[in-house]
Amino acid sequence: MMESTLLVLLICVNGAPILLAKILGNRFNRPIDGNCSWRDGQPLLGQSKTIRGILAALLVSIGVGSLWQFPLAMSVAFGLLSMAGDLTSSFVKRRLGLKPSSMALGIDQIPESLFPLLGIQLWITLSWSQIVWVVLVFFCVELMLSRILFWLKIRKTPY
Repeated sequence: MMESTLLVLLICVNGAPILLAKILGNRFNRPIDGNCSWRDGQPLLGQSKTIRGILAALLVSIGVGSLWQFPLAMSVAFGLLSMAGDLTSSFVKRRLGLKPSSMALGIDQIPESLFPLLGIQLWITLSWSQIVWVVLVFFCVELMLSRILFWLKIRKTPY
C-alpha cells in the first residue's frame, strides 16, 4: 500500500514542473544554474531546469503529502530529493554531451525516484524490494506518461 502512495507522490512531484511550464510558458523560468557552464563548456544543468520547476515540485510534494498526513519535513525532503535526482540526471547528461530534454533511459528516471525513497527512511522504513519496486514501476509509468503528455501537447518530446 505504501509503495502505491509513494509512486503517486513521485508522479505528482515530477509532473508538477512540466505542467506548470505548460501553463506559464516562459514566465518565471529562471534557470537554476544561472546559465553557467561547467569546465567542459557545456551548460551546468541547462535551460529546462528552473527555479519555478523546483518550487512547483516542492509545493506539490507538500500538498499531496499533506493529503496523506505525511509529516511536513518528510514531504519537503521528498520533493527536494526528487528534484535533486532530476538535477543530478541533467548534470550527468550535460557531461555526456546530451542536449536538454534528450532521452537517456534510466538516467532520466532512476535518480529522481531513488533519491527521495532513500531520503525518507527517517520517517518510513522501506525494504530494498519495496524501493526497487517503486523505482521500476515509476520508470515504466514515466515512459508511458511522457508519451501521453507529448500527444496532449504538454511535453515537447515523447520521452
